[in-house]
Amino acid sequence: MGLSSCYSAIPRQWRIPRAIYVLFAIELAFSVAALALFGIAQPDLYRTRLWQEGSDHGWASNPNEIVYAYANYKPMKVPLPWSQFVTNFNVVIAVLSLFLLLVKGIMFICSVFYPLLSAFIHAVLIALYAISIHAQSASDMSDPDQPQPGAPWYLTKSCGPPVSPSLAGYCKQAKASFAITILLCALFAVYLLFSLASLYPTRAFRSSRASKLADTDSEAARPWEMSQVPPTPGTSGGMKSPITPRTMAFNTLSGDRKGKSKARKASGQGEQQVRIGEGSQGVPLRHHISMGDETYQGPSER
Repeated sequence: MGLSSCYSAIPRQWRIPRAIYVLFAIELAFSVAALALFGIAQPDLYRTRLWQEGSDHGWASNPNEIVYAYANYKPMKVPLPWSQFVTNFNVVIAVLSLFLLLVKGIMFICSVFYPLLSAFIHAVLIALYAISIHAQSASDMSDPDQPQPGAPWYLTKSCGPPVSPSLAGYCKQAKASFAITILLCALFAVYLLFSLASLYPTRAFRSSRASKLADTDSEAARPWEMSQVPPTPGTSGGMKSPITPRTMAFNTLSGDRKGKSKARKASGQGEQQVRIGEGSQGVPLRHHISMGDETYQGPSER
């Protein structure tokens, strides 16, 4: 089985094409919201403030420990929920998902957005958003005095008192960013499941492919129309130039024409000699050539 046969065995039609438009509309709303939330949080609008607020209430490590560690040349890793990497990573995947949404829409309109390609794209997006979910909900164990084995405090606690009123809005924004990340990851999982369902061949697809394979096999088994033609005589053996009946016919015709033309030329020369001999006896040949339209008057008298 060749590569083309394997490729033809993969369905390229969506089971419910209208469902793709619905998923595109939902993804557009979620992607725009994610890009707005992640873009506002960059580079450090409220991350350090929430970290310090958690430290003041004993819900997180102290951000000043990082400064002390750097001042004393001690290696210390920033907790993942409070790192700049998470903020930048969220912005990157939000831009990437929105760009891919535009590309997917154009490809779907052009009928080249196949379920197999969709499964690959959304599997990658699921992995990226799963990393973001893990990073946003990672534990904070950098401070031995205040270890936080679970998710950050703004995800597990309310944004009301005792949280500072000035940080209540930022706390809700951080909750919304985490929620939209989960929603996008779930939406891409729906894309993946729908793509895998469309990749499963239906009964109509199997019957259509079986008929195509049967037609291909019948055409391959049918003999070629020129395969029954006998070989040209003279192609193998001592003869260097093969002679076919058509060649013999042309040679015969050309030979008859040459013979007739030679006979006509010979008869014409004979008649001309007879006329010259009858009408101009005793006249040298050079006079006949130079005379032209003049009439010979007889031999000149000297």
